[in-house]
Amino acid sequence: MTGYSDAQAAELYDLLNPWWPGDDFYLAEVMAARAALDIGCGSGALLDRARRDGHTGRLIGADPDAAAVAVASARQPAVEWRRSTAADLDLVGAVDLVTMAGNAFQCLVTDDVLSSSLVAWQRALRPAGRLVFDSRNPEARAWLGWTPEHATDVVDDAGRALRIEHRVQAVTPVGDGVLVDFTESTCDTDGTVLRTDRTTLRFRTDGEIRDMLQQHGFRVLEQYGGWDLGPVSPDRPSIIVVAQRV
Repeated sequence: MTGYSDAQAAELYDLLNPWWPGDDFYLAEVMAARAALDIGCGSGALLDRARRDGHTGRLIGADPDAAAVAVASARQPAVEWRRSTAADLDLVGAVDLVTMAGNAFQCLVTDDVLSSSLVAWQRALRPAGRLVFDSRNPEARAWLGWTPEHATDVVDDAGRALRIEHRVQAVTPVGDGVLVDFTESTCDTDGTVLRTDRTTLRFRTDGEIRDMLQQHGFRVLEQYGGWDLGPVSPDRPSIIVVAQRV
Protein backbone atom coordinates (compact mmCIF):
# COMPACT_ATOMS: atom_id res chain seq x y z
CA MET A 1 0.00 0.00 0.00
CA THR A 2 1.11 3.57 -0.63
CA GLY A 3 -0.22 6.74 0.92
CA TYR A 4 1.50 6.58 4.30
CA SER A 5 5.26 6.11 4.17
CA ASP A 6 7.53 4.10 6.47
CA ALA A 7 8.95 7.37 7.81
CA GLN A 8 5.46 8.69 8.57
CA ALA A 9 4.51 5.41 10.24
CA ALA A 10 7.65 5.56 12.41
CA GLU A 11 6.81 9.09 13.53
CA LEU A 12 3.26 7.95 14.33
CA TYR A 13 4.55 5.29 16.72
CA ASP A 14 4.76 7.51 19.81
CA LEU A 15 1.18 8.73 19.35
CA LEU A 16 -0.04 5.14 19.25
CA ASN A 17 2.19 4.11 22.15
CA PRO A 18 2.27 6.96 24.71
CA TRP A 19 4.42 6.70 27.82
CA TRP A 20 2.81 4.45 30.43
CA PRO A 21 3.67 2.47 33.62
CA GLY A 22 5.56 -0.20 31.69
CA ASP A 23 7.94 2.48 30.44
CA ASP A 24 8.53 3.68 34.00
CA PHE A 25 9.46 0.10 34.94
CA TYR A 26 12.00 -0.16 32.13
CA LEU A 27 13.35 3.34 32.76
CA ALA A 28 14.16 2.43 36.38
CA GLU A 29 16.08 -0.63 35.16
CA VAL A 30 18.05 1.44 32.62
CA MET A 31 18.88 4.19 35.11
CA ALA A 32 20.25 1.60 37.54
CA ALA A 33 22.58 0.06 34.91
CA ARG A 34 26.03 1.36 33.98
CA ALA A 35 25.40 0.45 30.34
CA ALA A 36 22.20 -0.72 28.67
CA LEU A 37 21.05 -2.19 25.36
CA ASP A 38 17.42 -1.76 24.26
CA ILE A 39 16.34 -4.32 21.64
CA GLY A 40 13.43 -3.33 19.40
CA CYS A 41 13.98 0.27 20.44
CA GLY A 42 11.48 1.64 17.94
CA SER A 43 11.48 5.44 17.90
CA GLY A 44 13.90 5.53 20.84
CA ALA A 45 11.65 6.96 23.56
CA LEU A 46 13.08 4.86 26.40
CA LEU A 47 16.77 5.61 25.89
CA ASP A 48 16.06 9.22 24.97
CA ARG A 49 14.28 9.64 28.30
CA ALA A 50 17.11 7.89 30.16
CA ARG A 51 19.70 10.22 28.64
CA ARG A 52 17.58 13.31 29.36
CA ASP A 53 17.08 12.10 32.93
CA GLY A 54 20.83 12.03 33.47
CA HIS A 55 22.14 8.60 32.51
CA THR A 56 25.82 9.14 31.72
CA GLY A 57 26.85 5.61 30.71
CA ARG A 58 26.72 3.79 27.40
CA LEU A 59 23.24 3.44 25.88
CA ILE A 60 22.62 1.37 22.74
CA GLY A 61 19.34 1.01 20.87
CA ALA A 62 18.80 -1.61 18.16
CA ASP A 63 15.90 -2.14 15.79
CA PRO A 64 15.62 -3.76 12.33
CA ASP A 65 13.32 -0.97 11.07
CA ALA A 66 15.44 1.66 9.29
CA ALA A 67 12.73 4.33 9.55
CA ALA A 68 12.39 3.83 13.31
CA VAL A 69 16.16 4.05 13.79
CA ALA A 70 16.21 7.27 11.77
CA VAL A 71 13.57 8.79 14.07
CA ALA A 72 15.49 7.65 17.16
CA SER A 73 18.78 9.08 15.85
CA ALA A 74 17.18 12.43 15.15
CA ARG A 75 15.59 12.73 18.57
CA GLN A 76 18.66 11.74 20.63
CA PRO A 77 22.13 11.83 19.05
CA ALA A 78 23.79 11.02 22.40
CA VAL A 79 22.72 7.37 22.13
CA GLU A 80 24.23 4.67 19.89
CA TRP A 81 21.54 3.56 17.44
CA ARG A 82 21.93 0.43 15.34
CA ARG A 83 19.81 -1.08 12.59
CA SER A 84 19.99 -4.70 13.70
CA THR A 85 17.94 -7.69 14.71
CA ALA A 86 18.40 -9.16 18.17
CA ALA A 87 20.30 -12.16 16.80
CA ASP A 88 22.68 -10.10 14.63
CA LEU A 89 24.19 -8.03 17.42
CA ASP A 90 27.96 -8.30 17.67
CA LEU A 91 28.47 -6.86 21.16
CA VAL A 92 30.72 -8.70 23.64
CA GLY A 93 30.56 -7.96 27.37
CA ALA A 94 29.40 -4.43 26.61
CA VAL A 95 26.36 -3.91 28.85
CA ASP A 96 24.91 -4.71 32.25
CA LEU A 97 21.33 -4.70 31.03
CA VAL A 98 19.40 -5.86 27.97
CA THR A 99 15.77 -4.74 27.64
CA MET A 100 13.06 -5.66 25.16
CA ALA A 101 10.02 -3.54 25.94
CA GLY A 102 6.54 -3.17 24.46
CA ASN A 103 6.02 -6.91 23.85
CA ALA A 104 8.77 -6.81 21.20
CA PHE A 105 9.84 -10.23 22.53
CA GLN A 106 6.85 -11.68 20.67
CA CYS A 107 8.42 -10.76 17.32
CA LEU A 108 10.94 -13.58 17.93
CA VAL A 109 8.55 -16.01 16.33
CA THR A 110 10.55 -19.23 15.87
CA ASP A 111 12.51 -21.15 18.47
CA ASP A 112 15.63 -20.85 16.30
CA VAL A 113 15.37 -17.04 16.18
CA LEU A 114 14.76 -16.83 19.93
CA SER A 115 17.69 -19.17 20.57
CA SER A 116 20.03 -17.10 18.40
CA SER A 117 18.85 -13.92 20.14
CA LEU A 118 19.44 -15.35 23.60
CA VAL A 119 22.96 -16.37 22.56
CA ALA A 120 23.61 -12.80 21.35
CA TRP A 121 22.26 -11.31 24.57
CA GLN A 122 24.38 -13.66 26.68
CA ARG A 123 27.42 -12.53 24.71
CA ALA A 124 26.54 -8.84 25.05
CA LEU A 125 25.98 -8.98 28.81
CA ARG A 126 28.68 -8.74 31.43
CA PRO A 127 28.70 -11.44 34.17
CA ALA A 128 25.52 -11.29 36.27
CA GLY A 129 23.96 -8.87 33.79
CA ARG A 130 20.17 -8.64 33.60
CA LEU A 131 17.70 -9.35 30.81
CA VAL A 132 14.28 -7.69 31.15
CA PHE A 133 11.36 -8.15 28.76
CA ASP A 134 7.60 -8.55 28.59
CA SER A 135 5.27 -10.72 26.54
CA ARG A 136 1.49 -10.99 26.38
CA ASN A 137 0.06 -13.89 28.34
CA PRO A 138 -1.54 -16.34 25.84
CA GLU A 139 -4.16 -17.33 28.40
CA ALA A 140 -5.51 -13.76 28.37
CA ARG A 141 -6.07 -13.96 24.56
CA ALA A 142 -5.47 -10.27 23.86
CA TRP A 143 -5.96 -10.86 20.12
CA LEU A 144 -9.72 -11.17 20.65
CA GLY A 145 -9.76 -7.38 20.93
CA TRP A 146 -7.82 -6.79 17.70
CA THR A 147 -10.86 -5.89 15.62
CA PRO A 148 -12.00 -2.80 13.67
CA GLU A 149 -14.53 -2.15 16.44
CA HIS A 150 -11.56 -1.39 18.71
CA ALA A 151 -9.86 0.99 16.27
CA THR A 152 -7.68 3.85 17.54
CA ASP A 153 -8.26 7.40 16.29
CA VAL A 154 -5.27 9.77 16.29
CA VAL A 155 -4.10 13.01 14.69
CA ASP A 156 -0.56 12.77 13.35
CA ASP A 157 2.13 15.46 13.53
CA ALA A 158 0.99 16.85 10.18
CA GLY A 159 -2.55 17.35 11.53
CA ARG A 160 -4.01 14.42 9.60
CA ALA A 161 -6.85 12.50 11.29
CA LEU A 162 -6.24 8.76 11.10
CA ARG A 163 -7.84 5.53 12.21
CA ILE A 164 -5.72 2.47 13.05
CA GLU A 165 -7.55 -0.84 12.63
CA HIS A 166 -6.48 -4.41 13.36
CA ARG A 167 -7.82 -7.65 11.92
CA VAL A 168 -6.71 -11.12 13.00
CA GLN A 169 -6.04 -13.37 10.01
CA ALA A 170 -5.12 -16.63 11.76
CA VAL A 171 -4.48 -18.09 15.20
CA THR A 172 -2.28 -21.19 14.98
CA PRO A 173 -1.31 -23.43 17.93
CA VAL A 174 2.45 -23.88 18.29
CA GLY A 175 4.11 -25.47 21.27
CA ASP A 176 2.01 -24.66 24.33
CA GLY A 177 1.10 -21.24 22.95
CA VAL A 178 -0.06 -19.76 19.63
CA LEU A 179 1.03 -17.75 16.61
CA VAL A 180 -1.26 -14.82 15.81
CA ASP A 181 -1.13 -13.41 12.29
CA PHE A 182 -2.84 -10.03 11.93
CA THR A 183 -2.96 -6.85 9.86
CA GLU A 184 -2.73 -3.24 10.95
CA SER A 185 -4.31 -0.75 8.57
CA THR A 186 -3.74 3.00 8.67
CA CYS A 187 -6.84 4.69 7.26
CA ASP A 188 -8.36 8.09 6.71
CA THR A 189 -11.42 8.62 8.87
CA ASP A 190 -13.60 8.00 5.80
CA GLY A 191 -12.21 4.44 5.68
CA THR A 192 -9.73 4.90 2.83
CA VAL A 193 -6.80 2.55 3.51
CA LEU A 194 -3.45 4.34 3.29
CA ARG A 195 -1.27 1.35 4.14
CA THR A 196 -1.58 -2.15 5.56
CA ASP A 197 1.15 -3.98 7.47
CA ARG A 198 1.01 -7.68 8.28
CA THR A 199 2.63 -9.09 11.41
CA THR A 200 2.94 -12.44 13.14
CA LEU A 201 3.48 -12.62 16.90
CA ARG A 202 4.33 -15.62 19.09
CA PHE A 203 2.44 -15.97 22.36
CA ARG A 204 4.64 -18.19 24.54
CA THR A 205 3.57 -19.58 27.89
CA ASP A 206 5.37 -18.89 31.13
CA GLY A 207 6.77 -22.42 31.09
CA GLU A 208 8.10 -22.12 27.54
CA ILE A 209 9.82 -18.84 28.36
CA ARG A 210 11.42 -20.23 31.51
CA ASP A 211 12.68 -23.31 29.66
CA MET A 212 14.29 -21.28 26.87
CA LEU A 213 15.97 -18.97 29.36
CA GLN A 214 17.36 -21.86 31.38
CA GLN A 215 18.67 -23.59 28.26
CA HIS A 216 20.63 -20.46 27.34
CA GLY A 217 22.23 -19.66 30.67
CA PHE A 218 19.70 -17.33 32.30
CA ARG A 219 17.85 -17.69 35.57
CA VAL A 220 14.60 -15.91 36.36
CA LEU A 221 14.90 -13.45 39.26
CA GLU A 222 11.44 -11.87 39.15
CA GLN A 223 8.25 -12.41 37.20
CA TYR A 224 5.04 -10.37 37.10
CA GLY A 225 1.63 -10.60 35.47
CA GLY A 226 1.13 -6.87 34.94
CA TRP A 227 2.61 -3.45 35.62
CA ASP A 228 1.08 -3.43 39.11
CA LEU A 229 3.74 -6.13 39.72
CA GLY A 230 1.22 -8.77 40.76
CA PRO A 231 1.92 -12.45 40.05
CA VAL A 232 1.50 -14.22 36.73
CA SER A 233 -1.87 -15.97 36.50
CA PRO A 234 -4.32 -17.04 33.75
CA ASP A 235 -6.35 -13.83 34.05
CA ARG A 236 -3.37 -11.45 33.99
CA PRO A 237 -2.39 -9.75 30.69
CA SER A 238 1.38 -10.10 30.77
CA ILE A 239 4.42 -12.19 31.51
CA ILE A 240 7.09 -9.71 32.64
CA VAL A 241 10.49 -11.29 33.20
CA VAL A 242 13.62 -10.11 34.99
CA ALA A 243 16.36 -12.68 34.37
CA GLN A 244 20.10 -12.81 35.06
CA ARG A 245 23.00 -14.17 33.11
CA VAL A 246 24.30 -17.14 35.08
